[in-house]
Amino acid sequence: MNAIDKNLAILNRRRFLSISLTAAGGLMIGGIIPQATQALVIDRQPWDENKAGEEINAWIMVEPDDTVIIRVAQSEMGEGIFTSLPMIVAEELGCDWAEVKAEYASASRNLRENNVYKRMGTGGSGAVRRSREFLQAAGANARVRLVQAAAARWNVSPESCSVDNGKVMHQASGRNLRYGELAAEAAKVTLAGDPAIKTPDQFTLIGKPVARLDTPPKLVGAAKFGIDIRLPDMVYAAAATCPVFGGTVKSYDESAIKGRRGVIAVVPIEGGVAVVADRFWRAKEALANLPIVWDEGPAASTTSKQFDADYIAALDGPAVTAKKEGDVDAGLSAGKRVDALYQAPHLAHAPMEPLNCTAHVTEGKVEIWMGTQNPDMALQLAAKAAGVPPSEVEIHNCFLGGGFGRRAVNDELVQAVTISKVVGKPVKLVWTREDDMRHDRYRPQAAIRFQAALGTDGLPTAMHMRTAVGSIQRSLGLGKVENGVEPSAVEGLANMPYRSPATQVDCILKNTHVPVMFWRSVGSSQNAFALEGFIDELAQAAGMDGYRYRRKLLEGKPDFLAVLDTLAKKSDWDKPLPKGAGRGIAIHESFGTIVGEVVELTVSPKGEVKVDRVVAAVDCGHVVNPLTAVMQIESAVVYGLSAALFGEITIDKGAVVQGNFDDYEVARLADTPKIETHLVLSGGTKWGGIGEPGTPPIAPAVCNAIFNATGKRIRALPIKNVDLSSGA
Repeated sequence: MNAIDKNLAILNRRRFLSISLTAAGGLMIGGIIPQATQALVIDRQPWDENKAGEEINAWIMVEPDDTVIIRVAQSEMGEGIFTSLPMIVAEELGCDWAEVKAEYASASRNLRENNVYKRMGTGGSGAVRRSREFLQAAGANARVRLVQAAAARWNVSPESCSVDNGKVMHQASGRNLRYGELAAEAAKVTLAGDPAIKTPDQFTLIGKPVARLDTPPKLVGAAKFGIDIRLPDMVYAAAATCPVFGGTVKSYDESAIKGRRGVIAVVPIEGGVAVVADRFWRAKEALANLPIVWDEGPAASTTSKQFDADYIAALDGPAVTAKKEGDVDAGLSAGKRVDALYQAPHLAHAPMEPLNCTAHVTEGKVEIWMGTQNPDMALQLAAKAAGVPPSEVEIHNCFLGGGFGRRAVNDELVQAVTISKVVGKPVKLVWTREDDMRHDRYRPQAAIRFQAALGTDGLPTAMHMRTAVGSIQRSLGLGKVENGVEPSAVEGLANMPYRSPATQVDCILKNTHVPVMFWRSVGSSQNAFALEGFIDELAQAAGMDGYRYRRKLLEGKPDFLAVLDTLAKKSDWDKPLPKGAGRGIAIHESFGTIVGEVVELTVSPKGEVKVDRVVAAVDCGHVVNPLTAVMQIESAVVYGLSAALFGEITIDKGAVVQGNFDDYEVARLADTPKIETHLVLSGGTKWGGIGEPGTPPIAPAVCNAIFNATGKRIRALPIKNVDLSSGA
């Protein structure tokens, strides 16, 4: 190894951050916090019975120094679940939060022990709302076993003992024992039944703002993402698949790159070919110089312009009725008609960390290192690709540099396993940004037609909604959707909260060769844009503003009204704005959570849009960590704002045009508004999700604000394609 290669090996991401932050006499973060980071988040996979400490149950291990390790079965991709889920366990356990560490649960153990972790897939804003009760139960189970262990040692009744901050207390005698002293005995206790769990009025930790456990290690580059993985004897791979989805390789000329420095092998993969080398750059450059002839298939003649026309035409064709209440035909003929057509494009997920996977396939054994939203599904996928039993696969889940749904299906894993199986070494496969953008599984394209009639009071006498949209289930091969109605296709439409004497929602599932998949907030993303834009059109036709009109349509729904009224108050809804400025409002319920947003923006005479302020009001019932809940709304607003202003994937000659952030723009710091989030919690039995519901309202709120500023109605995204200049 020459001097340059040695330096490259030493200068990894973590060391670069540590050095660069101190080189100019600045923030010496790398030299201050590394030990602290290890006390917050640790990587100890695979699960090993010989590790220090005593495991009380599959979720909890207590070390002799009272450190409490709480395992997290969901994937941390920025949403804060590496803090919120341990908080749920700790609430019942009664431990000292300062002593808590988090680590990933093992998918292999989950398989081996009959789904001991219940739910490992992360998506649908379900980490808290679908896991809370069994996580509370895990904490309560461990607490009661610790108490029983202490009571047995003292020869007292468990009922005479209590817990406080990581200790079991016996008030009558003043004695106490630390959890670390009791863990070994508690691990042997068998309970007769499941202990009761707390109700929200008994919480002491849940509901309080708590600093995230994963922030310090991420600040100093100590957190391990998939792209950080380095293994002994590891090689690197770059892969190319047909630019047109569904195409195949006709031929390639391996001799063209034979003898290039560092190149190890050329490996056929499904739909393409990969080059393996001792450095990723060498693999990437060799691949770029490998002559490949593609069989692009019949889809090579398709374009987005054609798709636009096809989706609109599909609205006049056969459909399946997803919902019908009242006499819609009679209602539509009984008042003032308002019709509109809304369109939404394909969108990429565009996670900041492009897809990657490190795989090591040996005789009868497969190890995987990656960030995945579905570690248990990834395990099955790896087993199938390698041709081994699932019991012989180990998944080392890493932090995810963004997922948004894309990392729920791991195409990169199959490629990495295929390559490692051929070369017999650990292989790190990295998709370039262009690979990631052009071989995504996209948010479906949609066309949505609305018809409504208004009575003399300005309220609807009937509403008819008809959507043509790609089927995610069919695209993923999950089924034919026999009844023709996919829940995600009509979510937010079939269950719209607004009252109308007659309502009909029709669904046309229409797929192209472009693969589609879950995108942050799924069908609510395009359906909220369309519905909330159309509700504003009805308000305009009725001569009312958007807030007051929605208030009339939501009478009898106190949770929605609380969110709306909070928005109006906190956003200064009735405060006059200068010329060229406007406010817009939108409200939507998804994943059990109501989110309303008011956007305040300005439009310059040249048509430049500047979103100045976003006010959000949120009702998710209860919240575990208000700090991360607010962060998630802010994240969702920026993600949705990027899509509204700039986002579109276009197809030309069957292939995706966009390749990087120069032509698939996202909101930069200069585009990011001031965001104010207000939690309007209704409590009760409601536990809504928080990761996705902030996305749907932002696009319609922006478009409604643009209308109020300019008088121009936007019915097709992205906004960048609309001429908003004063002379237009």
